[in-house]
Amino acid sequence: MPSPKRKYSAVERELIRTLTLACETAKSEIVGFQWLTHDVDYERFPQSLRVTWMFDSEASRARALAGPDKARMLALTLAAFDEVGISVSSIAEHVAFSARGKRGQGH
Repeated sequence: MPSPKRKYSAVERELIRTLTLACETAKSEIVGFQWLTHDVDYERFPQSLRVTWMFDSEASRARALAGPDKARMLALTLAAFDEVGISVSSIAEHVAFSARGKRGQGH
């Protein structure tokens, strides 16, 4: 029986591709956004899948979350998941927002 990582390697490659597109789109649209990353435990997939959107500062993060940018980031994440065929009940449960130098959610 293949390991979960091997079983999901094609999903992982596609997820990286679609999240990279989301990242590049967001960089041109959202002030202070710098990159995103994801983390997953394939033994608990897709429940454990989490995408973290990283900002240059806490002020940029707070500004983005207080306005329409939050909905845009959630929509971009959902579109990336949909393109790969990952179905989740609530996209917000799979997304975190963090800022450089801030410990807590994300990497």
